[in-house]
Amino acid sequence: MKKVRKAVIPAAGFGTRFLPVTKAIPKEMLPIIDKPVIHYVVEEAINSGIEDIIFITGRGKVDIENYFDHSYELEDQLRKTGKQELLKEIEKISNLANIIYIRQKEPLGLGHAVLRAKDVVGDEPFALLLPDVLGDEKVLYTKKIIEAYQEKGKSIIGTKETTRENISKYGALSYEEGGDIFKLNNVIEKPAPDEAPSNRYIFGRYIFTPAIFACLEKTKPAQNGEIMLTDAILDLIKSEGVYGKMLEGTDFDTGDKLGYLQAMAWYGLRHNDLGEELSKYLKEINS
Repeated sequence: MKKVRKAVIPAAGFGTRFLPVTKAIPKEMLPIIDKPVIHYVVEEAINSGIEDIIFITGRGKVDIENYFDHSYELEDQLRKTGKQELLKEIEKISNLANIIYIRQKEPLGLGHAVLRAKDVVGDEPFALLLPDVLGDEKVLYTKKIIEAYQEKGKSIIGTKETTRENISKYGALSYEEGGDIFKLNNVIEKPAPDEAPSNRYIFGRYIFTPAIFACLEKTKPAQNGEIMLTDAILDLIKSEGVYGKMLEGTDFDTGDKLGYLQAMAWYGLRHNDLGEELSKYLKEINS
């Protein structure tokens, strides 16, 4: 069984839920304290054993490339002024991983974005991390689904549970009963609550075998012209088999305004320098 060495992170979306700020700033670069959202996602991948990060970007996303590159002028200034600790932090960013950038020239959906990585991924299994999803840094969701892949040798979809009222926001799963790793039978994209096969949904972490690319190439565009990843997953379920892996722990949808604020508060309360004062302030304004 080949090692999972590569991770695909799609970052080509317009971030319409955060307009107007995302007109000028990629949504992936919105900060959580002093690091952008995308930094946390990359760190999760690296700390889970990933060696190569493949970003699928689009027009207006050059800030992501600049962030993970060297900043010679800044580094030189920090060096000259003796700010060694800050210099180490800045240099660490550009050395996090081997990063590859691929442009998605048209907004043709998540499935199309993943397909753009085919030539770089090759015949290896790979992780897919959606950059809007953040979680507790100690949990390492990607590591847990890599471990599930090593056990089953099949594509793995990270899953969580929600209420029936909220299931219409997600891809709902039909599955065979089992433990925390279970075989999938079907995927239904954003079903009505009374049509959902379960309250388990697709969480934004996946491990795919390279067979997903053949499924994506066969997937017909939806009415909106996008290639849906869930359609390709359904094909993969039928042709090769796909498993779900239940994940436990704190998570946030930072592509949603409330989720972003919740993430900011959660990380802020756990920040070494800010947590105590922030906690006091939140109690004051809530009294």
